[in-house]
Amino acid sequence: MNAILFVTALLAIPAGFLIVIGDEVDAIEEAQRIVRKNAKKSGDRTQLRSRLEELGRGTEREYVDFRIKQYGYCAAASALSFTVVLVLLHNPLLALFSAALLGVLTYVLMDRELTQEIKKRRELIESEFPAVIEMLTLAIAAGETPMSAMLRIANSADGQLAKEFQIVVAGVRSGLPLNETLDAMGRRVKSVMIRRFVDALVTATLRGAPLVEVLSRHAVEARGNQRNRVMGAAGKAEISMMIPVVFLILPISILFALWPSLTNLNMFAS
Repeated sequence: MNAILFVTALLAIPAGFLIVIGDEVDAIEEAQRIVRKNAKKSGDRTQLRSRLEELGRGTEREYVDFRIKQYGYCAAASALSFTVVLVLLHNPLLALFSAALLGVLTYVLMDRELTQEIKKRRELIESEFPAVIEMLTLAIAAGETPMSAMLRIANSADGQLAKEFQIVVAGVRSGLPLNETLDAMGRRVKSVMIRRFVDALVTATLRGAPLVEVLSRHAVEARGNQRNRVMGAAGKAEISMMIPVVFLILPISILFALWPSLTNLNMFAS
């Protein structure tokens, strides 16, 4: 029984890694086809498609590729854990438990890594927003249309928000109205700041309101939000800097201050 489980585990390890690597072997292509089919049928309970879309990787192929990578690493990690525990402890139940635990942990870690990547990109967009909106305000105040101003920023700026403007410009060039492409950008970038900016810009464009005043007001608000965010980060850093002071430097200082007195008391007591 142990020999059969050991051989099965040894066969599962290269299978999991080869699914991830994607070797051009017929058996591996068949395994990839099966995994790809199951990935398409699997439910999207973790909102993976919307999160990949926010990162600019919202196509069906990229969704399936991410699922294949996730399943492959989970299978490889489970097989490796099963083999190591079975060889060292000779306990099939403990090996199965460790394999299931490591597989779930790998799945959760990959999902968490994707969430952290989205969070980092969202923070980058919000940090770029004040400078970009000021550039947009100056371009429109100089007489350019919103489309040409976004095109100028998309070609000259380098950042995540400039890439979003490139998607907006490409959508308009393909025949979509500007308000629809802006609304799609607001739904794609799940940020309250960007959503309010897009809503105000779309409303002003449809109703014929002066764009310069709307953008200037949002620029001032964006600078205020950025200042509050920086102050909040500074406050958190100050609290984190107090941890080594309170738990490391202060006890050592007290010990150095009390050590001579304790030495003299011990001397008198002896």
